Amino acid sequence: MDSFSSPSSAGSTASTEHLMEQIKAQLAQAYAQEFLETVGNKCFAKCVTKAGTSLSGSESSCISRCVDRYIEATGIVSRALFSSQR
Repeated sequence: MDSFSSPSSAGSTASTEHLMEQIKAQLAQAYAQEFLETVGNKCFAKCVTKAGTSLSGSESSCISRCVDRYIEATGIVSRALFSSQR
């Protein structure tokens, strides 16, 4: 028997599950950071026509709509992927 299937591996299984949860949390954080950077860069490039010290009202609205669309699209894609895996 290997260590994953033996009765004495209960403690090892718990620590493996804890490690997997930590990895999942780190991956989620990395994904969120990458998503925000990508959306920020794309929306900024699309919406900000001239650099300045502050955003105009139209630029701010454009960025807000752009981010909302990316979030909505990501949700649609995620639901489609996860529903097809069931």
